[in-house]
Amino acid sequence: MKPTPGGVRIENLSKSYGDFKALSGLNLEAAAGEITGLLGPNGAGKTTTIKLIAGLLRPDTGRVFICGTDIEKEPERAKSRFALVPDVPYLYGKLTGSEFMQFMARIYGMDTRETAPEIEKQLRVFNILDVSDDLVDSYSHGMRQRLLLASVMMRDPEVIILDEPMVGLDPQASRMVRGMLKEAASRGRCVFLSTHSLHDAEELCGKIAVISRGRLAAFGTRKELRSAAGSGETLEDVYLSITSGA
Repeated sequence: MKPTPGGVRIENLSKSYGDFKALSGLNLEAAAGEITGLLGPNGAGKTTTIKLIAGLLRPDTGRVFICGTDIEKEPERAKSRFALVPDVPYLYGKLTGSEFMQFMARIYGMDTRETAPEIEKQLRVFNILDVSDDLVDSYSHGMRQRLLLASVMMRDPEVIILDEPMVGLDPQASRMVRGMLKEAASRGRCVFLSTHSLHDAEELCGKIAVISRGRLAAFGTRKELRSAAGSGETLEDVYLSITSGA
């Protein structure tokens, strides 16, 4: 099947760590203009999937396409088209918030003089403008997460990949991030996120993939998942039905 322009396509993706099979023959597609969620029990393979999509791990078998570009064959081209927000935001602690934003702008070939208004805008949107001259080392986990998200929105990439994006955020920041992701999808961006929060998945995701023991257990809209599960009214009911025994 032809790779999806503007989205993420995973073909027959497998990954093992020694004798442990973390992912086995995963096929999945996240389209542009949609928010696609990845759910699964602990150890199901969610973070491995995210790292394979982002090119941080090399698969044993299979391919990943970002906007139609094979990330293994053309890594620089593929990586220029997406942004990754990991579950733990490892940032350069000896930079200030403003310096980190400028650094990210330079990495992606942006003119920092031209992007200065956008940098200030995003720092203000994420409510960290007043600490933007402080070292990142002094930031809490939630503040670091907001700074990383601000750098992502400054770039406005075609694909946004997030691993547990709400972890460490207070309710106000979580609500703001949900709004940001919805707005990005409405502008045709592909948003792909892993989460343990069924509430976030229910509110945000047009399509949901459920993986269990490294394999795709179900994929589709909430209505399609209910049909696949054969029972359940809430997403929680459906999820527990699909992953029972995992």
